[in-house]
Amino acid sequence: MNLFKKIFSKEKKETLDKGLEKSKTSFFNKLSKAVAGKSKVDDEVLDDLEEILISSDVGVATTIKIIKRIEERVAKDKYLGTAELDTILREEIASLLSESQGDDAATFQHSDKKPYVIMVVGVNGVGKTTTIGKLAYQYKKAGKKVILGAADTFRAAAIDQLQIWADRVDIPIVKQQMGSDPASVAFDTVQSAIKQDADVVLIDTAGRLHNKVNLMNELSKVKRVMQKVTPNVPDEVLLVLDGSTGQNAFEQAKQFTAATEVTSLAVTKLDGTAKGGVVIGISDQFKIPVKFIGVGEGMEDLQIFDKMEFVDSFFKQVKA
Repeated sequence: MNLFKKIFSKEKKETLDKGLEKSKTSFFNKLSKAVAGKSKVDDEVLDDLEEILISSDVGVATTIKIIKRIEERVAKDKYLGTAELDTILREEIASLLSESQGDDAATFQHSDKKPYVIMVVGVNGVGKTTTIGKLAYQYKKAGKKVILGAADTFRAAAIDQLQIWADRVDIPIVKQQMGSDPASVAFDTVQSAIKQDADVVLIDTAGRLHNKVNLMNELSKVKRVMQKVTPNVPDEVLLVLDGSTGQNAFEQAKQFTAATEVTSLAVTKLDGTAKGGVVIGISDQFKIPVKFIGVGEGMEDLQIFDKMEFVDSFFKQVKA
């Protein structure tokens, strides 16, 4: 059985394959040109490969790590043909993801603790509200009772957008007026969740990054006030990143991990970009589990990130 094949629904796998099509087409077109007319992996091929990985938004540090691993294999095997390069790249990237992601697959299931509170952070425009809506849909589909908290009170549009998702998924939302104290909304949401015996709480937060100190203070206050209702919340801080922004996603991850304790990641909009390599780099550099990836517009297209299926799809040759 192929190392990279695991139990994964056919429909989800097809969506993942399609969602990564732009990334892998770009990657393999560049790789084919780099190895054209060459029979062995030499310094020139490795230099070209380094450039390809960096231009695919894998990131400099992660690229150097991958190249070093391939150099070690070339040295050990004495001769390495370019025909084997795909397989070796696949194995080394899968190994890298396993080291940074661990062996536990993310799921929509949680501990029996109720309510399980997820605070969702990320800059405006990354697909944060849409991600919350899709998560709410999938948690509800999994039989969970879900409540949304509109704690991004900085923008009226954010509250309205979350209300639209609450209506679409048919779940309750706790909100106040624009300009209200975000911590007050979070407090009310958790309190309401306890009264309603809810399983999952999804708290939206403001996505301002122009002043990291203010962001840090605001997120700290939201946590502190929620803990007056129930201790040790949030149970999870999910950072949403826009995969189509490439290196900018790295910068956002740096800013938010400095501002608050991020415990999981969702990388969105991978279907509309050739920058899918960003998932590999972010996973490796931040050592924070990538829990979800967005590979389409549909409700089901926010997928649980399966590292082996991701690698399998990324290295599946595009049919001409």
